[in-house]
Amino acid sequence: MRADRLVSLVLLLRQHGRLSATALARELEVSTRTVLRDIEALSAAGVPVYAERGRHGGFALLPGFRTELTGLNHDEALALLVAGSRRGAQAFGLGSALASAMLKVVDALPESYRDTAAGAAERLLIDPETDLLSRRLVAEEVPDAVVAEVLRAVFAGHKLRIHYAAADQPPKWRTVDPIGLVTVRDRGYLLATRSGAERTYRLCRIRAAEELAEPAQRPDRVDLDRAWQERSTRFRTGGDQVTVLVRVDPARREDVVSTALAVLAEESDPDGRLRLEVTFQDPRHAEWALWQLTTEAEALAPRWLRDSLRDRAAAIAARYAASS
Repeated sequence: MRADRLVSLVLLLRQHGRLSATALARELEVSTRTVLRDIEALSAAGVPVYAERGRHGGFALLPGFRTELTGLNHDEALALLVAGSRRGAQAFGLGSALASAMLKVVDALPESYRDTAAGAAERLLIDPETDLLSRRLVAEEVPDAVVAEVLRAVFAGHKLRIHYAAADQPPKWRTVDPIGLVTVRDRGYLLATRSGAERTYRLCRIRAAEELAEPAQRPDRVDLDRAWQERSTRFRTGGDQVTVLVRVDPARREDVVSTALAVLAEESDPDGRLRLEVTFQDPRHAEWALWQLTTEAEALAPRWLRDSLRDRAAAIAARYAASS
C-alpha cells in the first residue's frame, strides 16, 4: 500500500539522513519515478523533505523533524504486542522498559487498529510460567545493577570486569571483551572473549560487574545466531562424552533422542523394542537421561552405567522397605 511505503520512506530518511532517489528506490523495491512521486506527495502533505543537488546530493528531512508512530497495519501492531509478552526480556532486565514501550505502541496506533490488535494479542500466550503439568518454569534472577553494567558495556563496546562464579568454584574477577547477549529458555548468557579466547558466561553467575573505559577488542559487526550455534556445537562435542547402548520401548524413543547428543546406530529387536547406540555429554548426563525412563529403557552397555542405575534403584527400594 502507498501509505505504508510513504511511512517507510520517511523512516529511511530519518535513519540515514540523506539518500538518493536510486537508493530509496532500491530500499523500497520501486522505480525511481515512483520515489519522486512519493516525495512530491510527502511535500504536499507538509512533511519537510527537500532535495540537495550535486554529486553527493539526495533527499533529506529538515533537522529536528519528528514523526509519531503511525502507519502500522493490524498484523504489524499485533506482532509488536505479542513480542511484548515474551519473558525473554526479563533475562536482560528490560521487562519494565518493554512494558512501557508497548503502552506507547498501543497509544500511537490508529484508532481503527487499537482495540482489535490489543484484543487479538490477549488471545495469544507465549511462554507461560507453568506447563500443562503445573511445573513452574522459573527464570533466573540477575541483579539489576549487574544487568545494567553488562548492557552498557555491550552497547558501548567497552571492556567489562565481572566477578564470576563458575560451577563449583568461588567467584573470581575477570576482564572480558563483551560480544553480545543471548537468552535461551529464560536463561541469559554473555558471549565474550578473554585474552582472545571465546568464552560464554551465565548471567546469573555474575555477582558484580563494572564497565571499563577501555574499548573492547571485538569485530564491528557480529552474527549472534551463528556465534551461538558454533559455541553450542563445541559444547555438545566437548567434555567427557560417553557412548551408551540402550534398549527402549518405541513409545519412548523420542525421549532418548531428544536428550542424547547424537544417535550413532539404531535397529529393532525381535520383541519390537529398539536398540539405540547414543552419545551423552558425560556419565552424569547418561545416568540422568536413562533414569527418567524407568523400566521402559534398559542400558546394555557400558557396564558402569548398568551398575550405577542398579545401585540407585536398590537404594530407593531399601529406603521404602525400611519405612513400611
